[in-house]
Amino acid sequence: MTAHLPAPITPPLSEERGVLLARLVDGLEAPALHWLSGYAAGLAAQPGRATRPLQAVPVAETGSDARLTLVYGSQTGNARREAEKLAAEAEASGLSVRLLRADAYPLRELASERLLYVVISTQGDGDPPDDALAFVEFLASRRAPALKELRYAVLGLGDASYPQFNAIGRRLDARLAELGATRVFALGEADVDIDTVAAPWRQQALTQARDLLKSPTVATVTALRPTVPTAVAWSRERPFAAGLLSNQRITARESDQDVRHLELALADPGLSYEPGDALGVWPRNDDGLVDEVLATLALDGEEAIRHGDETLPLRDWLGTRRELTRLSRPFLARHAALSNDVALNRLLAPEHGAALAQRLSTEQLADLLAAHPAPWSGEELVAALRPLAPRLYSIASSRKAVGDEAHLTLARVDYAHGQARRHGVASHFLSHRDAGATVPVFIERNERFRLPSDLSRDILMIGPGTGVAPFRGFVQERIATGASGRNWLVFGARHARSQFLYQLEWQDALKNRQLHRLDLAFSRDQAERIYVQQRLRENGRAVYDWLVSGAQVYVCGAVAMGKDVHAALLEIVAEHGARSPEDAGEFLAQLLKDGRYARDVY
Repeated sequence: MTAHLPAPITPPLSEERGVLLARLVDGLEAPALHWLSGYAAGLAAQPGRATRPLQAVPVAETGSDARLTLVYGSQTGNARREAEKLAAEAEASGLSVRLLRADAYPLRELASERLLYVVISTQGDGDPPDDALAFVEFLASRRAPALKELRYAVLGLGDASYPQFNAIGRRLDARLAELGATRVFALGEADVDIDTVAAPWRQQALTQARDLLKSPTVATVTALRPTVPTAVAWSRERPFAAGLLSNQRITARESDQDVRHLELALADPGLSYEPGDALGVWPRNDDGLVDEVLATLALDGEEAIRHGDETLPLRDWLGTRRELTRLSRPFLARHAALSNDVALNRLLAPEHGAALAQRLSTEQLADLLAAHPAPWSGEELVAALRPLAPRLYSIASSRKAVGDEAHLTLARVDYAHGQARRHGVASHFLSHRDAGATVPVFIERNERFRLPSDLSRDILMIGPGTGVAPFRGFVQERIATGASGRNWLVFGARHARSQFLYQLEWQDALKNRQLHRLDLAFSRDQAERIYVQQRLRENGRAVYDWLVSGAQVYVCGAVAMGKDVHAALLEIVAEHGARSPEDAGEFLAQLLKDGRYARDVY
């Protein structure tokens, strides 16, 4: 059959406006393009739109010599946010800016780039974010070109509680210099209190870009912004007070793990989300833990402490503004110096990295203060502790199924350290909220963890423990949209009887052919430990057939599990595809690049 294509439509734009439009959309990703189309449609619908003037802003010509290229690699959204802030500041200054996620950056253009800023996070034990894997590997390879004409700067984002703090930022910064590029200014290394380093880095980056691009040819472009102010959306900086509708334990009482299902009301149009997104939660530290820290240091909780531009009682700083449940290397180093403790100072030596990592992962502030006394003042303590950061939870629902709600699945962190009970700050905060309480929240987009737009495409979901949360939302969404593609879930936990999360929902979905396959791995229900990666290997032929026939695969859960699953997938592709290990690696790398293999690990 011959397809009859519609005749070409001549766009109602002058040649000049067409050029300007092409510049505007250059480098924009799908979400931005969708927003732009909706915004333009809204403008068109306004009465008298054709006669209303718009504000004009200057924009520089877009030749590579007069353009700033901003590339970001982000696992949880922090690097993306910082790159977007800098892009907005640069555009407001009249500079020509191209903002690209690392996996969308055309690597062939690197050799002709003249000014490049990279904002990139380090995840886990020194790994690049998934969206920057190809970018990092290309720069490290022999294929990377000489970059003698390039000027660059790098902002790395990380967590100093990990031994490989900012490893990827450091690696990229050094490698670009090796390739002959000129460093515009020093590498920025931001810890979880991101703005402390990122804000001055962005300011310096903007100043340097203005200087380096100081002679742009300026064109006048009609701004695609309304001249009237718009409402500020809810965000990390401006969280929404969500009402808690339900807080239900979904593991059996005899279980050694307390997993909760929470339902929150998001009755506000500025809080839309898609399956795969996360909900950011701003917790507060437990009052008992705050009291313990104050008592150990013999400090007055009502003492007014000034830090930066703010003055608060010390109790408030410790309760709502400072991390008490996570130790960092910088704080431990400061404490070792203040206490003059020989053992702590020895622990900081490079050869004791493993022991330091173990201590940072198992002890909290109160444990350190009790074991190694030091004369902290309130001012010094507030200045030395890291700011309290929000925690992100994968949303376990689809709005098409639950309306103006977001559901969460969280495991309560609760363990003994000596004679004390220790808790995770957010899981303790949330698990102790009753229905009717409010929780400060915001939406964290995860554009790389999305369902396929093709409803006929199969999906393979691998999510042990609370990693199953986003897949509950995936299946709800696929049911609501009438997706014809098959859904395969691989779930694991320690015990089937007490930790089979959402068991009845999965069984009903399987019965109703809304879930087409369910494989389970309960590691402690038999002598041999069985995990999800074993189930994948056992069904390797089917896994490989799904992959080569176009299925998308998703992995959610702990970093270590994600690595084990990746190793299993490599073995499956090599064995059932009769490929070498190198070819199997390239196969999975291509799936990652194409967005058919997505990981949300933490």
